[in-house]
Amino acid sequence: MAAEGETYYLAFPPNPKPYISTGLPFEKACAHHVTNTFHASKLYVIVSASISKTENFAKLQLGLEGKIVGIRYGIKPHTPWTDVLEIVNDIKQKEADLIVTLGAGSLTDGAKIISFALANQAFTLESLSRLPAPMKTPDLQPCQIPIINIPTSLSGGEYTSTGGATEVQTHQKHSFAHPSMGADLVILDPTLSISTPERIWLSTGMRAVDHCVEGLCSTSPNSSDAIDAAYTKGLRLLVPSLLQTRVDWGNQDARLNEMLGVIESLRGNKAGVPMGASHAVGHQLGPVGVGHGETSCVMLPHVLKYNYKYGNQNVRALQKKVLNVFWDEEEIASMLRSRGVSSETADAGDVVGALVSELGLPRKLKDVQVSEDKLDSLADNTMKDRWTPTNPVPLTDKSMVLEILNMALE
Repeated sequence: MAAEGETYYLAFPPNPKPYISTGLPFEKACAHHVTNTFHASKLYVIVSASISKTENFAKLQLGLEGKIVGIRYGIKPHTPWTDVLEIVNDIKQKEADLIVTLGAGSLTDGAKIISFALANQAFTLESLSRLPAPMKTPDLQPCQIPIINIPTSLSGGEYTSTGGATEVQTHQKHSFAHPSMGADLVILDPTLSISTPERIWLSTGMRAVDHCVEGLCSTSPNSSDAIDAAYTKGLRLLVPSLLQTRVDWGNQDARLNEMLGVIESLRGNKAGVPMGASHAVGHQLGPVGVGHGETSCVMLPHVLKYNYKYGNQNVRALQKKVLNVFWDEEEIASMLRSRGVSSETADAGDVVGALVSELGLPRKLKDVQVSEDKLDSLADNTMKDRWTPTNPVPLTDKSMVLEILNMALE
């Protein structure tokens, strides 16, 4: 039930969740739905360590006064299994009936996996190891504890029914997936996002751009004109708004457009459109210390160039859809021209790379402290990723991944 002054709607009908809330300060929207939608009384809050020290967290606590039974201050980057299990056992002990996250990235993925682990009595490393997506564990139970996400980045994990978490011993990031996983409510508040560091905000925006670009370039039979329209709309919302935010940090209209663009970027996910090598490699760069969005900044331009070089006529034609969006939007086209990019000669890798540079984000593996000696293990782990075979040029051999990694090295 919507509050007065709130816009409240399903993100991906007919999917039953998540609902989206806009138009109200995040703390008021959260308090309203805790009471009137979820009828919850024992809240477990997972807050980023940095936000926990701010007035924004104080506002959330005040709005939920008397209902919070537990608080977790941060989850380490890329969601280590050990962190997940610490929270799972804490929530079990405190008998929480709702999880609220204030933050992004690891918190969002963590909450999904935590709810799934609780539903399946996974309280140890051994029992958690039976839940990742490649496993064929029978009779998995759906999530039962609902989740409210209040995101402070554009990474978009709140809209998917998958989550990544890293096995500490191997440094491999595993994907957990179940139709019941994910947020029940996502509260979007552009004002809250102003406190997010610039590099995190813009780079996670590039992650959403990556969803759109790899989606438009997908050769999957699950692609459709309607899904392409969503990806195109997402790019038209995201890219000009990211350019605006770069020069006008407090522009809340641009921020809300970016948040709405993230939703469009993930409509294909609900339809089963797979991603490609930028996502596959990105999953493995995370555990070696590369920020969630920065993986897209570094890898996407090089993956596009690799696919154009080795792809057939259809693969090259699909990239044309990306070029059309970039050159049809005057604000984007003006940026490209200012960087010496020509509409007659540029490929999709060139225009995406120019955008990354314009946003002041890293372009090479060396920019994110990934050295040549790490490439071999990165390639090994990438070959195990679910998006590796669904790249427009399927990566069937480790040498193919290594070629892309070397392109991105320096």
